[in-house]
Amino acid sequence: MNVKKSFLIELERETNNTGRILDRITDDHLDWRPHEKSMSVRELSTHIVDLHSWISKAIPEDVFDLKTDFQPLKIDSVSELKAILTKGLVDNKETIAQLPDDDWLKEWVLKAGDWEIARLPKGGAIRHIITNHIIHHRGQLTVYLRLLNIPVPGLYGPSADE
Repeated sequence: MNVKKSFLIELERETNNTGRILDRITDDHLDWRPHEKSMSVRELSTHIVDLHSWISKAIPEDVFDLKTDFQPLKIDSVSELKAILTKGLVDNKETIAQLPDDDWLKEWVLKAGDWEIARLPKGGAIRHIITNHIIHHRGQLTVYLRLLNIPVPGLYGPSADE
């Protein structure tokens, strides 16, 4: 198995896991938040889906500047989020397939204006900046499901609801 195949397997599994959570929420849940300092379901789920798209939007670049290269996703419905996630998977697969082998170790920089947030190989950026970030926020979203009394899907094995 090569590096691309490994990332493609992980990409598909993580995208499917996000889709399984989106399948549990409805438009009526979008404005709910567990605490005034917390993101709403809309903000959190949108952030997660947005992060999925970073493989095709950010990784092909050598430097990704949040101040100039990033436009936060805005949605009106869960169905819109699901469609964006589905299209994003296609775009991400194409990006990974087209990424030259030597680019996996090529330096990638995430910054916000003059502030350098991270500097690491592109392969590491996919895992550390994107995938781990998605998993972290998706975990938060599963807590939201629990607080809303929505059955939580098992993502890496059965949940208490399965």
